Amino acid sequence: MAEKVRVLLIAPSLDIIGGQAVQAARLLAAFKDSADIRMEFLPFNARLSWLERVPVARTAARLFLFVPRLLWRAASCDVLHIFSAGLTSFMLWTVPAVLAGRLCRKKVIINYRDGRAEDHLKRYRSARPALRLAHVIVAPSGYLVDVFARHGIPARSIFNIIDLSKFRYRQRGKLKPVFMTNRGLEPLYNVACILRAFGIIQQRWPEAVLTIAHDGPCRPALEQLARHLRLRNTRFIGSVAPANVPELYDSAEIYITTPNIDNMPGSLLECFASGLPIVATRAGGIPYIATHEQTALLVDLNDHEAVAASCLRLLEDEELVRHLTQAGRRELARYTPEHSRDQWAALYHELVDNP
Repeated sequence: MAEKVRVLLIAPSLDIIGGQAVQAARLLAAFKDSADIRMEFLPFNARLSWLERVPVARTAARLFLFVPRLLWRAASCDVLHIFSAGLTSFMLWTVPAVLAGRLCRKKVIINYRDGRAEDHLKRYRSARPALRLAHVIVAPSGYLVDVFARHGIPARSIFNIIDLSKFRYRQRGKLKPVFMTNRGLEPLYNVACILRAFGIIQQRWPEAVLTIAHDGPCRPALEQLARHLRLRNTRFIGSVAPANVPELYDSAEIYITTPNIDNMPGSLLECFASGLPIVATRAGGIPYIATHEQTALLVDLNDHEAVAASCLRLLEDEELVRHLTQAGRRELARYTPEHSRDQWAALYHELVDNP
């Protein structure tokens, strides 16, 4: 029997609750009992309880701990699979991992997962040389593949994983005015647009409820905006552990997300798996996942009036809700753990078998 391909997955751990960490955990689970792939994990966000509240010192300490571990672990693998964000994070974590892989003469995959790729390639001159050092660039959406192509950088797409067993599909018909969102409270996700839309919704549905999950640097300003808009029944509940996310979706009737920049939000797939209708902006890779009036209602960026109108439309059109949610459920066939695992396994073998 041939030896297993040894893959070192370099990614954030679930100590940081976010899309990359969740997808890394799902990929590890998909290969747990693999007959031909041995996947090991190296997180770059080591928990440092004594420095967690000092950002610069925390990052420096993590990097200090990460690099020697990276070199040690890279020497004993065949393929480095590097989860990558853009901008500063790319320089801090992706570039050292790529250089370590090349130094150790290993195959290197940059699994690029940031919707800000266009901005990254324009602003950071070092991005292109570092990307070209990878043997393969993989993105979770056709959107990023298209962005890289415009800059003359070849990439391929392997979709994110959705574990359907974690979610309860609930067929919704006549909806109650119960809304939620589950995106980081950061500028690029433009949660303020949701709050302004919700203000319009409450003029029509005074009893409407909005739950804002997740956390981030914009939370104080968003809470202040909610007070300024005199919103009622608006809850900021902070970060939610992945194990509790399915219950959060099940308790809601409409999901809203209004980013200005995005790649492939796994939350949309989780909504498909939960039968939760979606209102979203046409940001980045969202139209590559969801189709307007087929699997979601899509609106232009930063248009809170259109967001509100779409939400009101869902509250009033039971047949539309049924159509969107059933089509969303069918869309999930492309995102199963088995489908993604087989694609990754084929790529690992392709790289190892072609020196």
